[in-house]
Amino acid sequence: MSSTLAGILFIASLLLALVLCHRPLGDYMYRVYTGTKHSRVERMIYRLIGVRPDSEQRWGVYARGVLAFSLVSVLFLYGLQRLQNHLFLSLGMEPVEPALAWNTAVSFVTNTNWQAYSGESTMGHVVQTAGLAVQNFVSAAAGMAVAVALVRGFARRQSETLGNFWVDLVRGTIRILLPIAFVAALVLVAGGAIQTFADHSTWATLTGGEQTFTPAAAASQEAIKDLGTNGGGIFNVNSAHPFENPTTWTNWLTIFLLLVISFSLPRAFGRMVGDNRQGYAIVAVMASIFLISVTLTNWAELSAGGTVPQAVGAAMEGREARFGVSNSAMFASSTTLTSTGSVDSFHDSYTALGGGMLIFNMLLGEVAPGGVGAGLYGMLILAVITVFVAGLMVGRTPEYLGKKIGAREIKLASLYFLITPALVLVGTAVAMATETGRSAMLNSGPHGLSEILYAYTSASNNNGSAFAGVSVNTPFHNTTLGLCMALGRFLPIVLVLALAGSLARQAPVPASAGTLPTHRPQFVGMVVGVTIILVALTFLPALALGPLAEGIR
Repeated sequence: MSSTLAGILFIASLLLALVLCHRPLGDYMYRVYTGTKHSRVERMIYRLIGVRPDSEQRWGVYARGVLAFSLVSVLFLYGLQRLQNHLFLSLGMEPVEPALAWNTAVSFVTNTNWQAYSGESTMGHVVQTAGLAVQNFVSAAAGMAVAVALVRGFARRQSETLGNFWVDLVRGTIRILLPIAFVAALVLVAGGAIQTFADHSTWATLTGGEQTFTPAAAASQEAIKDLGTNGGGIFNVNSAHPFENPTTWTNWLTIFLLLVISFSLPRAFGRMVGDNRQGYAIVAVMASIFLISVTLTNWAELSAGGTVPQAVGAAMEGREARFGVSNSAMFASSTTLTSTGSVDSFHDSYTALGGGMLIFNMLLGEVAPGGVGAGLYGMLILAVITVFVAGLMVGRTPEYLGKKIGAREIKLASLYFLITPALVLVGTAVAMATETGRSAMLNSGPHGLSEILYAYTSASNNNGSAFAGVSVNTPFHNTTLGLCMALGRFLPIVLVLALAGSLARQAPVPASAGTLPTHRPQFVGMVVGVTIILVALTFLPALALGPLAEGIR
């Protein structure tokens, strides 16, 4: 079987599996977030943290819950890293340096999982499991909770409340993420991923030397880092490591995991607003952008110029021979479109246009399908902007799902959209304008700019992947990237919840002859166009100086 045909079958089977899971998983998540009964374990957790599960919260209280929980999580994870030399199973690791500990704590709490360190030589078993792995679950559940709160804002009529953050957090963790991750971890162990808390071991190499290896609970971390669109790996080479991702079929599984919840959440959205067609429209927008990205990235990598790439049929530098170009390109597109950050190939070695496509994926706001929760609420914000633009065209007040999009709503949506570009462009400008920022660059010219642009795009969009051609483990980059991660996560969340509160208070607006149908292909095309055009207009100068300049010279 040719490599091209194998790549097509790999992608086609993955898309088929996602289609088959869309409805049952979406319906299950709908029942999770709309159910009124609490399990015994959940009630024990509510009593422990002092929460009344049957009480509901206004948007401001909901937002304070998200921020308070995240702040406590940052402090806990920071302290765990600084004290790890005193912990059980620390493997003799020293305390993590303060700037790096801050960066890592913010990174995992914001679902970014940016790693400016080599996990196997920096953190022991307790920090990896009780610290990082726990945040992989709860940061993902927090994003899903915010998305559900926004959906309730559309679904409810003249309501002051959006649900209960603590209930949504606990249910997302216990009922959705834990069961799926548990099964996935068992499958990965069966495929060859390791799961152990053993101490360091020394192996003889083929050249007669010795190499010290640090084993880890890789399978369980791999399962939730992909399922929760987190991305932080135990080993420095992440999902390219055979102990995390041993075979082609485990590579297929990991891509499936990082896409399945985000592509299924629109089904839950449609059920909650009482119109499944609205969910189909949103997932159609996500799928359209996703397929465009996968196609263009594969094209860029398979048609690479140069003598060596043409001789072997593609650009193979930085690719795992186990996976090949198409599977790697599929993984790269999926991870940069979902805010996962997990990698199975070296993005810095992609062709200029292929790497530029990965940057563009993140600049879209990672909404196709985006991170768990974050992708859905990001796409709904873009839908709000689209109906506003359409309303301007016909001279009437725009509406979406029976809610008027007035001055307050469009201000909140616009601020949401502007936060990430501001962080990306200001962060990149500061890094390029200062000697401290430029000193981390390992390359000059357009590719060096692309590396810095990728880093601040990844941090501000809570992705976590990197071109890796830049040394970011410095006080300057640890601090500035940490700020981008925190602001890029929590400012949009506050705006989303404020918008949800504003929508929930409204009375429904009856549909009229002038109402834009938001479940038809016309609307799907408009949202795709608005998404791509807004990003192109915002970031074209930066892309022109980086990957585009490198790709056409």
